[in-house]
Amino acid sequence: MSDPSSATTNLSPERAPLAGARSGFFRLNFWDGWRLFALLVALLVVVPLAVVGFSWLTPAADIWQHLRQTLLARLLLNTLWLVLGVGGLTLLLGVSLAWFTATCEFPGRRFFSWALLLPLAMPTYVLAFVFVGLLDYAGPVQTLWREWFGRDAWFPAVRSTPGVILVMSLALYPYVYLLAKNAFQTQGRRALEAAESLGCGAREGFFRVALPMARPWIAGGVLLVLMEALADFGAVSIFNYDTFTTAIYKAWFGFFSLSAAAQLASLLVLLVFLLVVVEQRLRARRRFATVRSSAHTTRLHLKGWRAWGASFFAGMVLLVAFGIPAVQLSLWALGAYTEEFNLRYFGLLGRSVALGLAAAGLVGLTALVLSYAGRRHADPLTRALVRVANLGYALPGAVLAVGIFIPLAAVDNALIELAESFFGLRLRPLLQGTVVIMLLAYLVRFLAPGFKPVDGAMHRVTPSIDEAARLSGLRGVALLARVHLPMLRGGLLTAATIVFVDVMKEMPITLMTRPFGWDTLAVKIFELTAEGEWQRAALPAMALVLAGLVPIILFMRHAEK
Repeated sequence: MSDPSSATTNLSPERAPLAGARSGFFRLNFWDGWRLFALLVALLVVVPLAVVGFSWLTPAADIWQHLRQTLLARLLLNTLWLVLGVGGLTLLLGVSLAWFTATCEFPGRRFFSWALLLPLAMPTYVLAFVFVGLLDYAGPVQTLWREWFGRDAWFPAVRSTPGVILVMSLALYPYVYLLAKNAFQTQGRRALEAAESLGCGAREGFFRVALPMARPWIAGGVLLVLMEALADFGAVSIFNYDTFTTAIYKAWFGFFSLSAAAQLASLLVLLVFLLVVVEQRLRARRRFATVRSSAHTTRLHLKGWRAWGASFFAGMVLLVAFGIPAVQLSLWALGAYTEEFNLRYFGLLGRSVALGLAAAGLVGLTALVLSYAGRRHADPLTRALVRVANLGYALPGAVLAVGIFIPLAAVDNALIELAESFFGLRLRPLLQGTVVIMLLAYLVRFLAPGFKPVDGAMHRVTPSIDEAARLSGLRGVALLARVHLPMLRGGLLTAATIVFVDVMKEMPITLMTRPFGWDTLAVKIFELTAEGEWQRAALPAMALVLAGLVPIILFMRHAEK
């Protein structure tokens, strides 16, 4: 008989841990609390995907016939234009601004280097209603235009495909700018100097050397932009621009068909994964290397009209994307304050803050335990579970709302039937209409941005620190409280801040899963903008913009260290 251990012994060192994990997968003692927790969180991501996928087993034929006849072609065409337009414009703005601020010297470069991130604090739906309020037929710009050039003077329609593409691009270009700037800074001047020594001019060096070397970072930024564009609900609703997110909302709350909403959500998930696959294939079979930057001392000094042209370009983008909207919001908020502000706003603010704090605590705690699970078990299975648990950020909020609501509603209904059948009791729904569904959807959606800073801080707690603490007599809770938590405090604070602000601004999950009467600032903005009440919507919008500035300031302070 052969020795059972020989199969593992003969494997290469790289494959041995994988084989060990596979063989131990079926042992009961393999699934300790850490792995079970990682499995549970991973299932929270997998279950909504399975729900929207299996929804095709019960197709809503009548609703799909209506959608095919009236809406489906427009949905696909609008989505195609949105992907092409927003992707192209954010690529142009983000890369050009990143190149100027990272590698060139021009008047105001230091200011623009951080100020160009400020539009991140402006939710897309806030920027959308400010633009519509300013540029629509009854807005001040068109009114002034007609006074100057006559009633029949042509003016571009803001509620149009170019309008929604422009607004979403101005709100989302910082994703590309941030990553591309980091890429150009890490390249330094050496690569360009090598290209110049081979006879390439500045323009040729940019297109043939710098841009190809920065492609992974740029592609990552564009992918983030496209996922945000596909997941957006508020901005496209204000522009009356039909996309999959608005169709999911209409199918659920207009046709009252959860199955049709889930089937539309599955198509949206397919589009998101298609984008991820395309981005991965574009990067396949290529290797990229980074060089420590020397750009701080060897920037290209622009002179004359080129220097002032770079300042003008950066200034105009900042003015249109953040300056004008912030000033207009302030004016509207001051004008509506006495009429609009009342005690009800304390309730809206209180619920927004309570949801943000609860979600930040839940995500922070989950990220901490998940990071510990990855630290204690470095086997491929645990790493895979942690990776799957962090995939929820790629899922649009509308998809998560549908994918989490359906199974929990089924559990609720089963419990009600069991109680009535066996005990004769008539129970009310335990989960439907509660904040539990909202918090679970927030957890899945925002675990990835919360996990990364916590896991980054966890890597600073080296095994030698643990050994030194144990030699000092610290174990268990004492080790956690006196050694680990002080070292993890920065990561936990960053994670909590990011999640708190994201939840404050989040609209589709809140709108679709909130308990009856549980309005928040984001919901209030949606209700007012749906009625064209731009000025009244400015007050809650200002609160969200100010909240959005918090992580931007924290990020800038961290970057300056």
